[in-house]
Amino acid sequence: MSVNSRQVVGAFLTVALSWGSSAAAHSTKEKTEPADGAVITTAPTTIGMTFDSPMRVTMITLTDAEGGEYPVDRTDGMVPVMSFTADVPPLQRGTYTVEWRGLADDGHAMDGSFSFKIGD
Repeated sequence: MSVNSRQVVGAFLTVALSWGSSAAAHSTKEKTEPADGAVITTAPTTIGMTFDSPMRVTMITLTDAEGGEYPVDRTDGMVPVMSFTADVPPLQRGTYTVEWRGLADDGHAMDGSFSFKIGD
């Protein structure tokens, strides 16, 4: 292999390895409150998520099974946090879905959802 070929292969490996390590660095949602899929008997006053590295949550919605949207009072100031919480209004029995979007510390756009049910 010539010197130029080795330089090209070396450069390629450097880029590939750095891309792989940055892809592995994306933040992940580790926990939700209430837990995803939970059936709870008492309506929560807050909803929340915990991440493995700082996340700036850019959008969050709370909807019921019929698509009705409920106000969410954020407390994070739109700054990156490891633990996100938001106050919610009094909720009735039923199934609710939380959808969110955010930006990880590395700038990667993330999104997800979780749901819970109030009742038996």
